Formats: sequence, structure tokens, C-alpha cells
Amino acid sequence: MSYAPGSETIGIIGYGNQGRPHALNLRDSGRDVVVGLREGSPSAERVREDGLRAVSLEAAARCDVVALLLPDERMGEVWRDHVAPVARDGQMLMFAHGFAIHFGLIQPLAGMDVALVSPKGAGKWVRAMYEAGSGLPALVAVHQDATERAVARAMDYAEGIGATRVGTRTTTFRAETITDLFGEQAVLCGGIPALIQAGYETLVDAGYEPEDAYLECVYEAKLIVDLMLAQGLAGMRRAISPTAAYGGQRAFHRLVNDQTRTEMKRLLNEIEDGSFAQEWVQAAPAGVPVPPGAEPLDAARASLMQEWPEWRPMGAPTSAPRP
Repeated sequence: MSYAPGSETIGIIGYGNQGRPHALNLRDSGRDVVVGLREGSPSAERVREDGLRAVSLEAAARCDVVALLLPDERMGEVWRDHVAPVARDGQMLMFAHGFAIHFGLIQPLAGMDVALVSPKGAGKWVRAMYEAGSGLPALVAVHQDATERAVARAMDYAEGIGATRVGTRTTTFRAETITDLFGEQAVLCGGIPALIQAGYETLVDAGYEPEDAYLECVYEAKLIVDLMLAQGLAGMRRAISPTAAYGGQRAFHRLVNDQTRTEMKRLLNEIEDGSFAQEWVQAAPAGVPVPPGAEPLDAARASLMQEWPEWRPMGAPTSAPRP
């Protein structure tokens, strides 16, 4: 069967971090988009303000393409109660993350196409880069190709959110899920914040000013990451002072050593064998526990922003985006 790009109605279910940017970008790219909401959803007003059409979850689930852009822990319930009862052969189930499929929270019909388009960045940047005339690169994977058009449909979706303006990379649901979870836990949301907080606390405990510790351990961390992205790891080391480069190499293996790598492998094993996913789905109703120690660091940030009213960490928004 032939496929005409942009010809299908897309039902977005979930209007948060990824759902809203996807819906707006797809709409602005000429796609026919509706947003599925629960009755009485607080997102309904915002959907209307954004100029999109709000429909019931079941109505969105009847669209040609059904994009499930919900938190992982809610996927199974929404699929079971609202999508599966009206699902039909020939539809495409679209995801931005492979968690629900890879770990079996959703078992799609055999006659459905199943794909993911996973932008490499938060939803805020999916929208901001699109509006700037660019986009975020994305991973694309096909789990089921019942219609023999799944790749074309997935790439049409990727084009609609702006990903093809920069580039896409083919992967699998398993690879996207495992690498995403590992990156979050070992580096982005676990390792880096833990190292930053430990460094800050070490300086403050030794009697140094909290604001000075914040600038050295938090603010300058972004500058180093920007250098690595712009010039590579070796380029970053060439760009910093010889003293900083020598000191960094001296500390490198003392901070990330065999014990650290062993713990990283344990994290990876727990993700691969499904034990993390099972733990998270069971723990999710209680919410995410807030680790201790962030308050003093955030207070130092607030103190600096009061001291320097015109100062903003480069690239940081002046207010958090509404979810």
C-alpha cells in the first residue's frame, strides 16, 4: 500500500514534557493533530490556548497515528483502559522512549506498526530549536512493521517535529531504552549531580563561601560541557589552562576508578535484566524521593542572583517551563 507523507491524523496522548512540543511542531509542519485528554484534565485550557483541538483519550486513540507521550509508569494503565479497547490493525503506535514496549508494559496488536522517534533533549528544546528554524537530532526505531510502511511513517513524524532538519539515527527499541536509562542514571541525572554536590559540600565544609563553591562546582560545569560539545574532549583540554589540565588528569582516576566502573556495570545490569523497570513501576505511585543536600546549593545560587540581578547562567531560562 502506498503512503502519502503528512496525510494521516495524529493523536497525541500526553501534553507534558514531550507531548506539547511534539503536538505544536507537528501542527506547525502541516500535520493534522489532535490532543487526547482525560475528562477534566488541567491541560485542556492550555491545549485550547495553543490553538489545538482537545478530544477524549479514546478519540485520540482512534487516529491513524497514536503517539503515547506519557511518563513511563503511566503507559500501561492508559494503554489498557483507553487505547487497547479501540485499537485496530493498520494504526501506528508512536513513542518517544522505548521503555513501555521493551519492558512489556504495552503489548500492541500484531497488525499495528510500532515505532519511536526519540529527540535527544528535553521537550523545551524540541520546541525552541524548531522555532529557531532548526531541530534536535533524534533516534528512530521500528519495533513492528505490519503495514510495510512503518519506516516511512516514522520518518514523516520525525520530519514533523523538526528532527530531520538536523539528523536522525536508526536504532532499536532495546538499545534506545537501555542507553537512555543508563545515561540518566550513571551520568546525567545521577553521576553528574552527585559529583557536583559532593564537590560543593567539600568546599563549604572546609570553610569556603557557598557562593564561591557554587560558581566553581556548578556554574563552571556548564562551561566545560559546552567546550566538550563544541571542541571534543581533547579540544576542551587544550582550551583550558595547563594547570587545570594537569590537575584534572591527576584527579581523574582517583575519582572514577575501578569501584566506580563496577557500580556503573551494576547499574547497567539492573537496567538490562529488567529489575530497575520493575522497581520503578512499583515505586512510582509513591513519587520520586528528593535526595538530601540540594537546598544549600540552591540557596547559594539564589544568593548570587540577588547579588548580581543582571546575571543569568548562560543558556538557562529565567523561569522553568510549564509542564
